[in-house]
Amino acid sequence: MLGASIVTITGNREAFIENYKGILEYTKESIVLQGKNCKICFQGKELSIDYYTNEDMKIGGYLENVRYL
Repeated sequence: MLGASIVTITGNREAFIENYKGILEYTKESIVLQGKNCKICFQGKELSIDYYTNEDMKIGGYLENVRYL
């Protein structure tokens, strides 16, 4: 789908997200992003946003769960 969010997870330590709209929630246990058609929720421990631009971002930490809401 054109403009859909792309999530690439490497092991349980990092995730790369492309085409997100914004950051809705940011704590060490939960990061919620707004995609085009849904919300993307990352849950884990010691989560951090390593970098972000208007097009993509990298989340680091110990990822336990990824949900589309």
